[in-house]
Formats: sequence, structure tokens, C-alpha cells
Amino acid sequence: MSESDFDVIVVGSGCAGAVAAYTAASAGKSVLVVERGNFAGAKNMTGGRIYSHSLKKVFPDFEHEAPLERKITHERISMLGARSNMTIDFTSDELAEEGKDSYAVLRAPFDQWLASKAEDAGAEYICGIAVEELLKDETGKVCGVRAAEDEITAEVTILAEGVNTLLAEKCLGNPRPKASQMAVGIKQVFELPAERIEDRFLCPEGEGAAMLFVGDCTHGSVGGGFLYTNRDSISLGLVATISTAADASNPYPVYQMLEDFKQHPAVAPILCGAKLVEHSGHMVPEGGYDMVPKYVFDGCLVAGETAGLCMNMGYQVRGMDFAVASGRMAAEAAVVAIDKGDVSEEGLASYKIKMEDSFVIQDLKTFSKWPHVMEQWDSMFNDYPVMVKEIFNTMFSVDGRSQKPLMKR
Repeated sequence: MSESDFDVIVVGSGCAGAVAAYTAASAGKSVLVVERGNFAGAKNMTGGRIYSHSLKKVFPDFEHEAPLERKITHERISMLGARSNMTIDFTSDELAEEGKDSYAVLRAPFDQWLASKAEDAGAEYICGIAVEELLKDETGKVCGVRAAEDEITAEVTILAEGVNTLLAEKCLGNPRPKASQMAVGIKQVFELPAERIEDRFLCPEGEGAAMLFVGDCTHGSVGGGFLYTNRDSISLGLVATISTAADASNPYPVYQMLEDFKQHPAVAPILCGAKLVEHSGHMVPEGGYDMVPKYVFDGCLVAGETAGLCMNMGYQVRGMDFAVASGRMAAEAAVVAIDKGDVSEEGLASYKIKMEDSFVIQDLKTFSKWPHVMEQWDSMFNDYPVMVKEIFNTMFSVDGRSQKPLMKR
């Protein structure tokens, strides 16, 4: 094996990239992370919540040092009509159990913490520069990166560039995702004192709620709203499928959907007295298993959102736990391949084996049809919220007229 500048180069320092860098550096490999943001987390956003199980395998005591916002102990699902709302509020002791718990996070501080762990393990960082191309040798094997005027070589390159998979498409030949497989996410953060958050969501000190909305938040288009309680702020936003959001027949652009969502009677009281401090937008992969591309190449592995690892179930949104797990497994496979002196696609195949044996690919396979179901389920976004409104109005309205038995109503 020829001499390279580094054992491993990681492109991107999101959850997948930083964990990959930490894992490889902890195994004694020389690691370089190239992050195009001015710092790790500068361009990353999420709703956002991370399920702890995959992070705990990498950092067993992360709860005591990571910049977490609140432990999520209340799950709420809201079905919105134009002026109505039906919410299911669920809480249980199991939601707080170790290994089943989840936490609200803000990506800027969280990603910086992950990057610091990778640096402490020995990884080197270059921020504020974009990788323009993956280098290849005469056999076609990826052997490093070109960033600006610099060409830097590595035995293995781990591509974790995020959802906008420019390098994977340009240099590896992975297909561009279809518009129906992608969504646009838009999020705002509102400052609100901690005690008000706990009062408004009926949560004990330090605990919080996650809310998912369907229906009028996207004016009947495929998509939904989300709300997560942070320590002293609230993250509020929505996600709409690009194919419908960009449809010329759709009278509501995404930014208008968000403004109308904030004025909805179910949302406006939550934001009362809160101060808007952040606005961001991002693409979201939502095609599920069908959009997972090839992720093992000669000299290169693909992880995180670059591999399409995200799952939106409507009642549950997952991506960060997939990213953490894939970053760890990619680095483990890279270390084994480097030690054996074989970083070909065959030599790196343990990554695919690990992924297919893990919850990541298995969960995506289990729910592989769900994106198509949601895409064609117009009634969920239009008819059901109206039906729910009529049912509960009939149950709870009293106007002095004689009522019929409940089943007849």
C-alpha cells in the first residue's frame, strides 16, 4: 500500500462524519476532517431530536458532557384543521429509560462537541473549505480529496457531506435523488424562559416535549410540522415534499406555510411572548430504503444523509441515530481494511455487512413502502383533520337540543 498523507479523510463533520473521525482516531489512525462550514455545525440544522441508543455505543457517558437541551418525555401528535386541533399527548416512564431515551439538541453546539471529541482523540480539522473533488488513482480507486489548490491523499475516504450529495453524484456516480424523495425543511428558534416552557408543556424541570403536526400546517400538502422544546427556546418548523412544494399549482410557498402555521390557534399561544432568534432551511431525504445508494467503493465509504439514511414515519422522524451508527461502522470497516492492507471495495465490504445486520438498514427495509403510502395518502392531509373536527364537535358541543345516541351521531 502506497504512502498517503493520512490513513482516513472524512468529508463533513455532521453526526456521521464526526463520529467516523472519532472512531478511526481512537483506533490509532491518522485522520483529517474537511468541513466546508466555518466550524462544525455552522451549516447543520435539524428539528431536532437524537435518540440516544446509537450515541451511547460511541460515548457511554454522553449525557454528562454533551450539550443536550431537554430529555423528551412527552410525545404529542396533532391533527390540524383550518381552525381546529386534536392532539394526542403521551408520556410514560419508558420514554425516559436509558437506551430508549431521546434528547432535543441544537446542532451548532452539539456538532461542535462531537468535533471536539474527534480532535481530542487525535483527528485534525480543516474548516471553511469545500472539497471540490475526490481524487482517484489509475485504477479508479478513491485515494484522497482536492480542496481548493490542495490535493490530500488517504487510504480511505469517508464521505459524509450531508444531504446535498454533490461529490457522491459527481465522483462516485450515485444518482441524484428524485424530487419526490426529497423535502425542504424550514425551522425557526424562539427564545422562551425555561419555566414557561415547562408550564406550557406540563413537563418537569429539565424535561421536554416533541410535537409532530399533520394537516393544515402544510395546507393539505404532503409534509408536516414539528416542535421541540429546548432548554430556553423552542424549535418550530415544517417539512414539505419538494415535488409538491415546488408545484406551480400549489398556492402556498413553504415560507407562507410556516407563517400561517405560526398563526394557527394550536400554535400561536405556545409562541406568545417568545422572541425569534434563528431562521434556517435545509433539504431532507425522505425516500427511505428506496433512495439508499451504493455506499461502498474502492477506497471510499458513504455515511449519514449522503447515503439517504433518514426515515420519516409521520409519528417518528429519525436520521441522527442512523448517522451516528453509520459513521461508527464506516470507521470500523476502514480501520480493519487499512490494517489488512486491502482498501478495495471488497476489502471494505465489512461496512455493508455491518449496516445490513444493524437497525439502520433493517428499519429502512421494514418501512420501505411508507414514503409511497404518505405520498399518496391525500386523506391524511386533507380529509381526516376535517373528519376529526366534526367527530369531536359532535361529542363535545352542547346547544340545548336533544342529542342522539353517540353511535348514531
